[in-house]
Amino acid sequence: MHPWSGRARSGQPDVGLPQRLVVRLLLVLTAAAGCLDAVCVIRLGGAFASVVTGNLVQLGRGIATPDGPLLVSAAVAVGGYAVGVVAGSAGQARRSAGWYPRTSLLVAAEFALLACVAGGWPATGGDPGPYTAALLLAAAAAAMGMQSAITIGSGVRGASTTYLTGTLTTVVRGLTTGRPPRLAGVADGAARLGALLVGATVGALLLRFAPLWAPVLPAVLVGAVVVIATASPRGRVEEPRRRRRRAFLLRSRGGGSTAPPPRPPGKRSG
Repeated sequence: MHPWSGRARSGQPDVGLPQRLVVRLLLVLTAAAGCLDAVCVIRLGGAFASVVTGNLVQLGRGIATPDGPLLVSAAVAVGGYAVGVVAGSAGQARRSAGWYPRTSLLVAAEFALLACVAGGWPATGGDPGPYTAALLLAAAAAAMGMQSAITIGSGVRGASTTYLTGTLTTVVRGLTTGRPPRLAGVADGAARLGALLVGATVGALLLRFAPLWAPVLPAVLVGAVVVIATASPRGRVEEPRRRRRRAFLLRSRGGGSTAPPPRPPGKRSG
């Protein structure tokens, strides 16, 4: 199978990873985003790698103060993030939602960006100057933009691994309404919130006690996602007729329907 073709050599479409595994992979990516944001805010000019809302606020503050370094950091972060979203979205063009081999390649590209950040960090002694900080921040923000696009295309409805305001809103709203369908998604959202908090906490602790290793952790986490996604078995492809038959049986068991499964268009009954 050619990794960018979207089809296996047999002519069958690529099969995505099971959604339960994808949910767990997104947790790891969320922790990586929290750790990276902590590093960027504390050591790379006060801008986030992934939180565009906060960066726009910082950009406005830099314009009004005026604060040149803050303005540059915020602008670089927003621009780098946008470039990452473009790259991640283009890599998933004309594909249905899900985690396919192409998705893993995009995560590998994100890993490469984070590896550049982790590799360039020791050369600065953990305290980069303004120009080096801007370059590192641009790479980190581009990686997070790619991650956001990857998450949207992963097939997990409403999931986010970078901006989690909507996730918190969904969790609180689900707990308030108390409906079982909502509660099912509350646990996943709460887990991602916890992963972000843990990642940010660990990132801040690394900056305090082992500053040269702080940017390494996000790269390691994203690299682990690449390895797991590549090595994991994928779901099976059901033929259209088999899917229709299975859906008919499920409807029959649930509602007592005796209608035959719908025939594919363009075919006549014998």
